[in-house]
Amino acid sequence: MNILKILKKTVIDSQLYVSLMGTLFAVFFMKEQNTFRFPTFALIFITYFSGYLYTKYQYTKHFFKIVIVNAIAGITCAFLIIHNHNEIRLLKWFIIVVLGLLYNSFFLDVYIRKIPLLKVFYVGLVWALVNCWLTLPDFNIPIFLISFFFITALVLPFDIRDMNSDTVKTFPMLIGVENTKYIAYALVFISSILSIFYLELEYALAFFMTSIVTYILIYFSDNKRDDAYYSFGVETCSALPFLFLLIMEYF
Repeated sequence: MNILKILKKTVIDSQLYVSLMGTLFAVFFMKEQNTFRFPTFALIFITYFSGYLYTKYQYTKHFFKIVIVNAIAGITCAFLIIHNHNEIRLLKWFIIVVLGLLYNSFFLDVYIRKIPLLKVFYVGLVWALVNCWLTLPDFNIPIFLISFFFITALVLPFDIRDMNSDTVKTFPMLIGVENTKYIAYALVFISSILSIFYLELEYALAFFMTSIVTYILIYFSDNKRDDAYYSFGVETCSALPFLFLLIMEYF
C-alpha cells in the first residue's frame, strides 16, 4: 500500500504521468507519419509537463517556483525548436501554449474551464493540435479528428469522477452518468472508424485495440471509484495506441 501511495505521489500527482501519456499519444501519430524525432518528443513532454504543473499549482504557495520552472521550460522549448526546426514551428508552439493558458489562468476574469460543457472539447482541441499541427509540416485533418474525438471521450470519465465537486455544469450533471457514457462511446467509435480509413493498417489495429480497452474503462466509470482508476487507468488510454503498436512490432 505504501508503494502505491509513493507511486501516486511521485508519478501521478507530480503530473509526470499525464505528460508522458500525452507525449506517447503524439509519438504514435509521429511514427505513423514517419516524422518522429527525439527533440520533438522532448519538446512535447516539456510543454505538457510545464502546462500541467502550472494548472495544478497556480493557486498554491508553490506558484512562484512553478513560474520559474515554466520560464526555464519555455526557454528550453524555444531552444529545441530553433535548433531543430524552424520559425513556423516556434509560432505553432507559442499558439498552443497560449491556448493552454486560456484554459485555466487565475489572472483571467473568465477562462475556458469556467465555461459550462466547453472544457471537454477544449482539452481535445489542444491535444489534437499537438498531434496534427505542431509535429507535422501541414495541418492533418484526419489526425486532428481522430485525436479530438478520442481525447474528448477520455475527459468525460473525469467529469463523472468530479461531478459532486465541480463548480461548473458538466455533462454528468446535466444529462446523467449513463448518457455521458453514451456520448463517450460514440466519440471513441467515431475516432476508431476514422483511424481505419486514414491510418496504416497496423496503426489502425493498434487504435482499435485501444478503443476496446477504453470502452471497458468508460463502462465501469462512476463517481465512487478511487482516483487512481482515472489518473492511472483512464489516463493510460492515450498511450495505449503506441504501446499496442510496440507489442505488434516486437511480437
